Amino acid sequence: MEALAFVIGVVLLVVGLAVSIALHELGHLWPAKKFGVRVGQYMIGFGPTLWSRRIGETEYGLKAIPLGGYISMAGMYPPSPKQLAAAASGQRSGRAGGGFFATMVQDARAANDETLEVSEDRVFYKLPIWQRVVIMLGGPTMNLLFAIVLFAVLLSGIGVQTATTTVQSVSECIIPSDADRTECVASDPAAPAAAAGIQPGDVIVAVDGQQVATFAAAAAIIQASPGRAIDVTVERDGGEQTLTLTPASVEQVVTDERGRAVLDENGEQQTEEVGIAGIRQEVDYLRQPIWVGPQTAIENVGAVAGIIWQMPVKVWEAGSTLITGADRDPNGPLSIVGAGVLAGEVASAEAPVLNRVAGFLSLLASLNIALFVFNLVPLLPLDGGHIAVALWDGIRRAWAKLTRRPPPKQVDATKLVPITFVVVVALIVMGGVLILTDIVNPMSLFGP
Repeated sequence: MEALAFVIGVVLLVVGLAVSIALHELGHLWPAKKFGVRVGQYMIGFGPTLWSRRIGETEYGLKAIPLGGYISMAGMYPPSPKQLAAAASGQRSGRAGGGFFATMVQDARAANDETLEVSEDRVFYKLPIWQRVVIMLGGPTMNLLFAIVLFAVLLSGIGVQTATTTVQSVSECIIPSDADRTECVASDPAAPAAAAGIQPGDVIVAVDGQQVATFAAAAAIIQASPGRAIDVTVERDGGEQTLTLTPASVEQVVTDERGRAVLDENGEQQTEEVGIAGIRQEVDYLRQPIWVGPQTAIENVGAVAGIIWQMPVKVWEAGSTLITGADRDPNGPLSIVGAGVLAGEVASAEAPVLNRVAGFLSLLASLNIALFVFNLVPLLPLDGGHIAVALWDGIRRAWAKLTRRPPPKQVDATKLVPITFVVVVALIVMGGVLILTDIVNPMSLFGP
């Protein structure tokens, strides 16, 4: 059953990713059609076509590999000189010779020319600058909006799993940490909470004279008071009672913000004395205000942008763990394989269904944030690259108008194909390294 649940989690992630891609391409399609651009294809996925249907002038379809998508707009770039000459003479443009990159530029121009019709005005490159930017920005924006919706459902619909101040259970005794058992014996000392008279169902109101609204606040005071008698005020049967609690002193390993043991100068684990009471708290989902979803999405944008900015370094660090065997950075980048592993772990975890749904929504929302940020990188062939080309075209035209010069020719982005080629190769290499790392040394929700 656990293996089946894992597979179901991976399948759900693939479906969720396909929906995310479909929304991304709709974000391009809607404004493109609104502004009158002829769109020949709207495809989800790459590779062989599994299904397609033509509605009007646009063919809609699904392809075999749901790891991307595209819409085919007429005239992404101005026609090449050969296309203009061929159109004037009524002949088809030919293929030019040349070196590797020259051939690539010509192939890009030829592919663009194939989307053009003679004297056609319904083309992307003839649109005003702002409309071109809106079309290219539409895809990433859809991913951001989808992420906001997912975070809103997660945080305001389901809520945040929080330890409440209600006591769920009270331990009978304190079992030594080195004891290989879970049952109390006569020699075990009574748990401080039981000795103080704390009962299941009590709601902790104050600890050591300080009002507490969360169990974390109560636990922090108890941990800071080993062996010292403190007052604990609880609400019971509609009234308040003040009990005296003396937390037991236990030795605990010091950990950092990532939960890893802190070592001293000799490489030994650092320990500290903390107080424990033997209380287990109730855990409940607390729904957050509706604005927390968008706020969380924006915070995630900043975090992902920091990773994308350092992507080559982050990928190098992840890939180096293949050799060193070190733990992966939990905040580092993932491939689709790594995301699938996490989705499978969420689905197969021994946890309530609501917990697993919340985990899956969080993962899918984070993927959409990654799609939003990644596609805004100002490099072709990403959406951000097309936006940068449009803005540069606008700056050149604005400068020509300001200096009263004739409007310049539109930017021929096909000349940037060599740079685009380098970017694509870099993305393939980094993607390959991440996939290999996610297979050999995958991240896990449950630690190494």
